[in-house]
Amino acid sequence: MSKSNKAVGILVAGTCINLSIGVLYAWSVFKKAIVANWGWTHSQANAAYTTAIVIWAVALLIAGVIQDRIGPKRVIQLGVLFVGAGLISSSFFQTPFAMVLTVGVVVGTGIGFVYGCITPAAMKWFHSSKKGMVSGITVGGFGIAAVYLAPLTSALIKSFGISRTFLILGVGVLLVALPLSMLVDNPPAGYVPEAPVVVKKPFRVKVGSYDHTWQQMLKTWPFYVIWVMFVLSSSAGVMMIGHLASIATKQAGIVNSAYIVSLLAISNASGRVGGGILSDTIGRRNTLMVVFTTQAINMLCFAAYTTMPLIFLGTVVAGFSYGSLMSVYPSITSDNWGMKSYGANYGVLYTAWGVSGVVGPLIAGWAVDKTGTYAMAYTISAALLGVALVLGAILKPVKTAPQA
Repeated sequence: MSKSNKAVGILVAGTCINLSIGVLYAWSVFKKAIVANWGWTHSQANAAYTTAIVIWAVALLIAGVIQDRIGPKRVIQLGVLFVGAGLISSSFFQTPFAMVLTVGVVVGTGIGFVYGCITPAAMKWFHSSKKGMVSGITVGGFGIAAVYLAPLTSALIKSFGISRTFLILGVGVLLVALPLSMLVDNPPAGYVPEAPVVVKKPFRVKVGSYDHTWQQMLKTWPFYVIWVMFVLSSSAGVMMIGHLASIATKQAGIVNSAYIVSLLAISNASGRVGGGILSDTIGRRNTLMVVFTTQAINMLCFAAYTTMPLIFLGTVVAGFSYGSLMSVYPSITSDNWGMKSYGANYGVLYTAWGVSGVVGPLIAGWAVDKTGTYAMAYTISAALLGVALVLGAILKPVKTAPQA
């Protein structure tokens, strides 16, 4: 197999693995059913999701460090086993605490292990001019999972109940992702990615190509600016993923909201690919600034989205904006601190997403439990995006060699 075919094969396999484990992007369907059928509060039903996001971020950090040393294949396989086992275990319990353990801890750990290895492995097989595109495609596979998982989960719950749905999805993950994991690995030592026939000069500030370890990265001030930007900017998207089904019903009376979740997933995946390609063209920071502004305006208007067409519009903007962030932040990490320790470096930065996974859902849960609407949550999210916009304006690329 030629190098280019091998690279494409790994990109496809990794994307399909991410596609199979994206169960959390359909959590709003689970949450709605659990609240209605098991009598849990919104906060109780959201606890497993919030925990999974935090654990996911921590596990991704661990996976990044490990895969930089032993390669991604074994870490991915372990992660797939965790996701499948966690979902299967969830079928045996119906308490909030048990769900936090099975979905929050076990599934969250598995997703972090897989997600933390797929993108670094794929990016190492491609030329640096395609980093944004490759990152967008791999993480796009994860984001688009809800396109099929939301309606599938809804149909399974209707036919078999919540518990058996967890069991079926867990077995499905193992059957699909484990064989694909055999195909994903780092390129051999000395591998040089093939350059495109024509490499367009990117419209962005050229940054240095120095490789930093994660310890050296922490000594650069742009890391902290980007970390805070990541927290503030992604909280709105994480909030929408966890609450969209309830939002659609509450604001627009949409009872069958599974297809709204699928629309969010399509927009999310489109943003990951489109945002990645855009950042290769106009630069990472410029792309972030556009996304921050668009999402902030969308959040300020979201309370007024009380009809199906407006909910559709808000969902598309929210999904595309959030998806763009998830492809730009991996690329901006490699731009500033190199590819040699990219797995660990992005793992450290990704802890910001874990924090946003607490901030966004907690704001939404508090708002709807206390006021009966999501209006306050939208306002707070817009304010956080405004702060991220200010931070983006002062961000400068890392141009110096790492400190010892």
